[in-house]
Amino acid sequence: MIPTYEIAVVGAGPAGATFARLMASTCSIAVLDGKQDGDSGFHKPCGGLLSTDAQKALSHFDLCLPKDVLVDPQIFSVKTLDLKNGLIRHYQRFYVNLDRHRFDRWLQSLIPASVRQICGRFLSARRDNGGFLITYRTSGGQEQQLWAHFLIGADGGNSAVRRAFFPGHTLRSYVAIQQWFPETHSAPFYSCIFDPETSDCCSWSISKDRHFIFGGAFPAQDCRARFERQKEKLAAFGFHFGQPEKTEACVVLRPRRLGEVCLGGEGVFLLGEAAGFISPSSLEGISFAIQSGEMLSDAFHLSAKDPTRAYRRKTRPLRAKLVGKLCKTPFLYRSALRALIMRSGIRSIDVREN
Repeated sequence: MIPTYEIAVVGAGPAGATFARLMASTCSIAVLDGKQDGDSGFHKPCGGLLSTDAQKALSHFDLCLPKDVLVDPQIFSVKTLDLKNGLIRHYQRFYVNLDRHRFDRWLQSLIPASVRQICGRFLSARRDNGGFLITYRTSGGQEQQLWAHFLIGADGGNSAVRRAFFPGHTLRSYVAIQQWFPETHSAPFYSCIFDPETSDCCSWSISKDRHFIFGGAFPAQDCRARFERQKEKLAAFGFHFGQPEKTEACVVLRPRRLGEVCLGGEGVFLLGEAAGFISPSSLEGISFAIQSGEMLSDAFHLSAKDPTRAYRRKTRPLRAKLVGKLCKTPFLYRSALRALIMRSGIRSIDVREN
């Protein structure tokens, strides 16, 4: 017989894992996710920096990061480059440098044993008998099914759940491309790069455990060519690349207005980036993911039969936060405003070269 659950969660990143952990004691839950320990399974392409907002979201639950999640080095400033205006400034930041895959696996380990965790890939879902019939492929290659009364999509920017049940809902998207290189710089650093000739979004670099990671978000058309062109430009600014050890890519969302957020409906709910909760200024999404997972669990506790309205009420602070990020975006991405701020030196720090 097909196993049945009250709730099925697709994706066990920060959003799905938080929701499943908080809901475990109240109903039967199945979580479907493709991540595994080590190099096998799905790995989220991500620079792996934990922002102060994400740190605050974790501290809300009195959670402490385990040692094996952290990586070297821990750096306290970001080197910001405006390639169009030829400007470089350093700004103090309090990011935590971590291994994103181990971080996600740690969050999964916090989900109680009462929740069934399935290692597999979501294939499809359809409405069936007042709920949803979900088909997935296990890590062993077998196709299996389960039934759930509610379906939660926590499966990232290219959410298969959102595309299946809300096909007319479009959000602005980019292709995030990231490459790993052996670290050859004399001093490790973080950087944030603005280059409107190749992308109207940003790029980044991170030193991590004797590797140098460079990535950026680019419009889908000619995205790889744009990526390579930006690398060529950065060589003149002292960036060392060489032969990449691996290349990663994924879809990343960047909402232009609040109306692009899709919370779901009719038994389907969306969390984190699947809903459109991601900062359009920095592309930071972990804090939004954790908070939206908590908010949906609170909505279910308030109204287990139909938490739709409660979820919309609960996410008001998150949507207000997104509005704040939308208001910040022009100061970073409009060339004249960005140049004015960087030339002023406001909140920048002087970095002494050794």
